[in-house]
This record gives sequence, C-alpha cells and structure tokens, in this order.
Amino acid sequence: MSTTSNLWYFEDVDLYQFLCPNKTPAMREKHPITNYKRDQFIYFEDEPSDHIYLILKGRVKIGGFTEDGKEIVKAILSHGEIFGELALVGEEKRGDYAQALDDDTTICPMGIDDLQELMANNKTLNFKIFKLIGMRIQKLERRIQSLVFKDSRTRVVEFLREMAQEKGKKVGFETMVKNYLTHKDIASLTGTSRQTVTTILNELKEKNIINFNRRQFLIRDMEKLV
Repeated sequence: MSTTSNLWYFEDVDLYQFLCPNKTPAMREKHPITNYKRDQFIYFEDEPSDHIYLILKGRVKIGGFTEDGKEIVKAILSHGEIFGELALVGEEKRGDYAQALDDDTTICPMGIDDLQELMANNKTLNFKIFKLIGMRIQKLERRIQSLVFKDSRTRVVEFLREMAQEKGKKVGFETMVKNYLTHKDIASLTGTSRQTVTTILNELKEKNIINFNRRQFLIRDMEKLV
C-alpha cells in the first residue's frame, strides 16, 4: 500500500490495540461491543456527538439528507475503519447518520473523553487520528469537485483508482482490492446510477483493464485505467 493509504487506514492490529475499549476490562463495561442488523441506524443526524466508533465486522454507510429530502451517501466503511471522528474537533451534534449495511454488523464504541485521554498520552495515535480527519475532508472535497465538473465515466474510473490506491495490494504488476461494495454502492458514492456503473465496469473488463467478482477487484494496469 502507498504511504498515503497508510495514513488514511490504520493497520487492523493498531486500531484494535489503540481504540477498542474491550481490550481493557474497566472500559469494556463502559463501552460494550454492539451488534446491528442490516439497515439499523447506529446514530441519526442531530444526535449528540459523544462517541467514536470502530467497525469490527460488516459495513456502515455514512450519509445525510438535503433540504428537499434527497439522500447523500458520504462514505461506505468496512472492517477496521472508524467513524464519528468529527466529535473530536468540536462537533456537538451529528451532521450525518450512520447505518449498518449488513446483518451482524459489529461496532466497538469509545467515549470521546476516554479517547481524548488516550490521545493525550499517545502522540502516534494523536497524529494518525488528525491525519485521518484531514484526509477525509480532502477526499470529500475532491468528490464534490468530481460531481460538479466531471462526467459519469470519469467519476467511476477515478473512484476505482482511488480505491486501488487506498486499499489495494500489489500482486506483480496488478493491484488487487478486496471488494466490499456493490454496484449500487459505487453508484451512490459517484453520483451515478447502478446501470451506469455496471456498463462502465463491463466495458473496462472487456478491454482487460480490470477484472472483478463479488470478492475482489483486480486492476490489471493502473496506467490504462483512464
């Protein structure tokens, strides 16, 4: 993985070591692991921002709604990722919602006060979390620019490149990404339709630029993915 991706995603062991309160008996009682069913909300917009969350299993959608009620999907996160982190920078009420996408989605919560105490005594964790916040803001800004100025095909292709750069593993000259997103998910994240995503992915597959199945994406040549 690239240096950028190492800043964006912590290693699973580090996340669990630093952020999962269930490693400490005293904190386990304060912040028990919670299981959610598919489509169940973890928190809603305007709820108090007093926890940060680590995904142990499953997927979580982060989104919001416009004034006219249109849903905006901001991110789809999976195992080892955190969310709710804006509570650390002064967010008093949630500006988005978090919703489980899979049955038996398992979440490890931590109170902000406890996390701030950990950060005060761990400069590495402190650095990584604020890098995470900064890079997520940058990513959201890039996505907004893409939605405004770029066509559907470009948005989907750039999404694949970004996913490969952030989560990909080099296999020879190819890049393999474990796939946890459906075509509908990619459509939501790129402001396109499911049919459009399917058409573009199939076109890239026919050109032997990518290959994919339900478990993984394989980018055969990053240079040709344009």
